[in-house]
Amino acid sequence: MVEWRTEPGLTDYPQAVAFMEARAEAIARGEASELVWLVEHPPLYTAGTSARAEDLRDPGRFDVFETRRGGQYTYHGPGQRVAYVMLDVGARGRDVRRFVADLEAWVVAALAEFGLTGHIREGRVGVWIERPEKPRTADGRIAEDKVAAIGIRLRRWVSFHGIAINVEPDLSHFDGIVPCGITEHGVTSLVDLGLPVTLGDVDVALQKTFGTVFGDRVPAA
Repeated sequence: MVEWRTEPGLTDYPQAVAFMEARAEAIARGEASELVWLVEHPPLYTAGTSARAEDLRDPGRFDVFETRRGGQYTYHGPGQRVAYVMLDVGARGRDVRRFVADLEAWVVAALAEFGLTGHIREGRVGVWIERPEKPRTADGRIAEDKVAAIGIRLRRWVSFHGIAINVEPDLSHFDGIVPCGITEHGVTSLVDLGLPVTLGDVDVALQKTFGTVFGDRVPAA
């Protein structure tokens, strides 16, 4: 059974990374169960392995942490639910692309609990929401905003880092970076989309839908 843990308050980012690394090692050694860890961070930026220096628009705004997860610059802060997934990818087929796709499908399923249709786009990791009420893009497509980011790292075939869903963060905090290196699309949140949703509501949806994607038994929400 996958353990679920919800951390109260704001979690220090370096301490979170140290905890994930230690837990991933323990899982790889067979000394600990898999874990989904739900946290919230103080405002900060993280740079993934593909981050470009020019995408950090305001380096003095918040603390910036170099991280070895995949992806580019992301923002974490209050009102954003971060779900760190320490799962045994080795026992799940050793297919990293499939695992990332499963994380995206999990977010889509959780959003559906609130009547939202999340979209997966080729070449853009994460989950997107169409915004037909906004002006169309230069090539005539419906505008889209990103509602969830995904970035993972593997150590001995155990994952850590994970997903971040914008519930009610200060969206202006994303202005200090080019989120995930993408300039032609914006970011949104569940509250920005008009849903009176709390972090606790999202936690229930994530736990309810986890097994539909990963096929694992989880504790009752």
